Amino acid sequence: MIATESLSKRFPRVTALDRLSLDIGPGVTGLVGANGAGKSTMIKILLGLSPATEGRAEVLGLDVATAGDRIREQVGYMPEHDCLPPDVSATEFVVHMARMSGLPATAARERTADTLRHVGLYEERYRPMGGYSTGMKQRVKLAQALVHDPRLVLLDEPTNGLDPVGRDEMLGLIRRVWTDFGISVLVTSHLLGELERTCDHVVVIDGGRLLRSSSTSDFTRTTTTLAVEVTDSDAHPDGAEALRAALTTAGVTLHAGVEDGLPGAGHILLLEAPGEETYDLVRDTVAGLGLGLVRMEQRRHHIAEVFTTGDQTQAQPQTQVPAQAEQQKEKEVPTR
Repeated sequence: MIATESLSKRFPRVTALDRLSLDIGPGVTGLVGANGAGKSTMIKILLGLSPATEGRAEVLGLDVATAGDRIREQVGYMPEHDCLPPDVSATEFVVHMARMSGLPATAARERTADTLRHVGLYEERYRPMGGYSTGMKQRVKLAQALVHDPRLVLLDEPTNGLDPVGRDEMLGLIRRVWTDFGISVLVTSHLLGELERTCDHVVVIDGGRLLRSSSTSDFTRTTTTLAVEVTDSDAHPDGAEALRAALTTAGVTLHAGVEDGLPGAGHILLLEAPGEETYDLVRDTVAGLGLGLVRMEQRRHHIAEVFTTGDQTQAQPQTQVPAQAEQQKEKEVPTR
């Protein structure tokens, strides 16, 4: 769907993309990085709206440098910032965007009704968008990106400004774009947990450089660390520490400290579980102490660990780049 080779974008005082090479296939792909990491710049280049300084990129097999108009015919784009005319209804706006994408008038109206129903705005479709909430405006932006039935949609920070419920609903809509309609998605975000739940593949960039590109399952593979949460008892008012002492005596390797658990439950101990016998030992120890076992589960890696662990030799030189880039880009907003 998308391929870049040594793609770079340099502004007078900052490098937004630095020799970025990657391949993105069908499905839902997350592009993650801190603010100023180069995500929005990359999307503008992929749409043929901003020329690269060097390198090349293809979208759907089309060169972004020479076929920007053909790319935009087949790709939907949801911008990050608010860009909706307040005195126009969602229906009028999405129909207009459908017509601009080449749909005949009748088809544009039919596709608009179907798309607004899909994003949950069918009942509110005739209201002026100036009275919409942030969540409703985000849904309109998603609808106009989908109305012409593209092969690929580029979504730039689609959950910006949404409350937790609205964020979950938007992530569900994004997932359905692929599962229900077969439209591939490239979604940018600086919130790592969103991408873990939504995406099949994740690309991590920092300071315009590629840190890692792999499937979400590779990022979140299980570890040998076991998380155990217990409740306290009258005999052991600090159940977690009592369990720690008993397991240490039994020869179990535990990680330092405890983590907060479920409200009203207890604390979480992290320990190494090289085999199934450790599970049996923990269960029997908890029962012997008279504690309540809230949960016992294997820990998984998180995407955030790419920035703090793993390939330190690769990540270390780049740790300060996002902050520097953000400071520079704030001064260069007009050029972006």
